[in-house]
Amino acid sequence: MTMKKNIKARIEKLRISMREEGVTAYLIVSDDFHGSEYVCDYFKCREYISGFTGSAGTIVVTQDEAKLWTDGRYFLQAKEQLRGSGISLMKMGEKGNLTVQEYLANILQDGESLGYDGRTIRTDYANSIKSALTGKEIEYKEDIDLVGAIWRKRPEFPNEPIWLLKKKYTGRSRKQKLKYLRDEMNRIGVDAVLIVSLDDIAWLYNLRGDDMKYSPVALSYTIVYQDKAVLYRNEETIGKQIAKEFEKDKIKVAPYFQIYEDIGKLKDISLLIDERTVNVTLRNKIPANVRVFNHMNPITLAKAKKNDIEMKNERQAHLLDGVAVTKLIYWLKKRYRAGKIDQVTEWDVCKKLEVLRQMGEGYLQQSFAPIVAAGSHGAIVHYAPTKKNNSPLQENTFVLLDTGGQYLYGTTDVTRTVALGELTREQKEQYTAVLRGHLNLAASIFPYGCTGANIDCLARGPLWELGLDFKHGTGHGVGYLLNVHEGPTGIRLRESDGSAGVVLDEGMLISNEPGYYEEGQYGIRIENLMFCRKRNRTDYGQFMRFEMLTMVPYDREAILPEMMSEEEIRLLNWYHAVVYEKLELYMNAPEKKWLKNQTRSIEKKKLY
Repeated sequence: MTMKKNIKARIEKLRISMREEGVTAYLIVSDDFHGSEYVCDYFKCREYISGFTGSAGTIVVTQDEAKLWTDGRYFLQAKEQLRGSGISLMKMGEKGNLTVQEYLANILQDGESLGYDGRTIRTDYANSIKSALTGKEIEYKEDIDLVGAIWRKRPEFPNEPIWLLKKKYTGRSRKQKLKYLRDEMNRIGVDAVLIVSLDDIAWLYNLRGDDMKYSPVALSYTIVYQDKAVLYRNEETIGKQIAKEFEKDKIKVAPYFQIYEDIGKLKDISLLIDERTVNVTLRNKIPANVRVFNHMNPITLAKAKKNDIEMKNERQAHLLDGVAVTKLIYWLKKRYRAGKIDQVTEWDVCKKLEVLRQMGEGYLQQSFAPIVAAGSHGAIVHYAPTKKNNSPLQENTFVLLDTGGQYLYGTTDVTRTVALGELTREQKEQYTAVLRGHLNLAASIFPYGCTGANIDCLARGPLWELGLDFKHGTGHGVGYLLNVHEGPTGIRLRESDGSAGVVLDEGMLISNEPGYYEEGQYGIRIENLMFCRKRNRTDYGQFMRFEMLTMVPYDREAILPEMMSEEEIRLLNWYHAVVYEKLELYMNAPEKKWLKNQTRSIEKKKLY
């Protein structure tokens, strides 16, 4: 209860500051100054003021109420964490729940004001709010960090050294990437590009950093001109050797916050920005005589299409990761057979997997907070145990393992749902339906030009047959030693902006993760990463396919072969044969024996 009291006290302090600043409603988002999904501790204002620890969420505070919006991944988590705080949960996408924009349009009246720290608000998001408030005389106070003003002992602003990736990992030099970008600038017809997204900057300059957990990026901005570039990053974090390399490529280094001054000094040029990532404060400082083109940064799409070297390296990363995760599953099954599974906690599993991953060549860190969810915790889509808050594993149900690693060879993300003991017929039916959808999506063949929305139904179809579904996307893009969630591609029922989505193209690294969640009981999710690849060309054009990368067996104890088609069983047996072939050399004798049994062929049972 102490935490809930702290949250109430913080909100009351915020309301006092709001009254002093003349703010009617104050908006707090999850972003840093760069629109990042995962942020370092310094930027966790929304978490500080609400107690909700999910990666996605927005809170609006007025003098009378506070409301927090989040998506279906976090409904159960938010419900629990907000209990007793006085903050109401708004379920995004659910019938009867207003959007942030609709809520603000309802409560704000002429002469009132909306406040926020414009450095954390993306321009397109601010524009959507202003559009919803069209016709009202609302004052926008866009440069006030009211949470920062009341945040005692706020974590330090990160300032870690950066490091560079060699071409043997990136496949393309910094010089080659700058040439590509400038060629695209010429094609679009602009003099300069402002880039604020951290993964795009890291990819362009082949740099990485340690400013935040899980995503090896460095807080920075850059402006690229036709004949030079400026990287806004504090100089003390850049070693002399790196500075020399940058100088060869005509990249000047300037202090991080100098971007806000320099952007205001631009004159009579054409500037490309992406308002989905550029924050309001930066956008407002661009002079009126600068011709602004709002366009997706060309790097974003280029980064999503992995080159041959990156694809080769990612296969190695997934082999190493498959060894670690498979050894973990064997360890769990062994503890269950010994009658000791209830002596293993979720946190124990996290620590065990980290030890196993550290044995892999080139392993650096986790790619996100590991999801190890026993029993009912599995229904909380993004549940993550901590050392202080975790539970023992349970018999006769599932444990859901969604984890990933950052290797010099690339980024991984894998989910397996493991049966610990006897399952009910219903649980097996649900697991098998999730597995069928997962296999069907992986085996799909489609003409070039399709987006994720065109094929999403393949993953959901078997669940729909049972009248079931899941509330998260089926797949997300993944970076190369970058963000585990990378745009612009994805596999989902529909795009939130109403567009058709991004075309699936050669080299895109994407996840395949259907699931099912029984609130208060268990969760099921199965995830592999895949490359989108060219298949064959016919009179009807180019056809595409997927190449599965993840090498971890599925749990045969949870499978009902009679629910599967002959083709689905063929796919399952083929995949298991490949997993065994790839992993057997890395297993000791008992592990190898178990793996051979786990991956043996399954035959379809006839129904009578």
